[in-house]
Amino acid sequence: MLGQQLPCSRRLSSRVESPGDVYVCWGAAGYDDTSQVRDLGPRGLFLLTRKTKPVGAKTDLYFLVEEGQIRAEAVVRHAKFGRGLGLEFTAVRLEDRQRLADLLKRLREFRAISKFRRPDYRQRPPLQ
Repeated sequence: MLGQQLPCSRRLSSRVESPGDVYVCWGAAGYDDTSQVRDLGPRGLFLLTRKTKPVGAKTDLYFLVEEGQIRAEAVVRHAKFGRGLGLEFTAVRLEDRQRLADLLKRLREFRAISKFRRPDYRQRPPLQ
């Protein structure tokens, strides 16, 4: 192991995979889509969608989760054509921050105890 370099990540915080039950309504001036969340972290998420937005575009997010209402604003940081959008949070409402933290905790716990892993999860086309 000595002398080997570990891959460098630009990510400041880790993301956790969604088990498939996390969805978000998103868009600007209305809603463009309701999409499944592939992974989520305290600073952003990746949405599975065939719709595209330019890098730098702003969007509003409304999570559909058991923790309750979570509203946030985000900006597109990268787009993978036909696969999805990487979004960075720019604002999370003060009253929703604890629910976001609770959601992340639930996803981490699910990941830790789950023995059922879908190896093809990241390869599936997004839902329409």
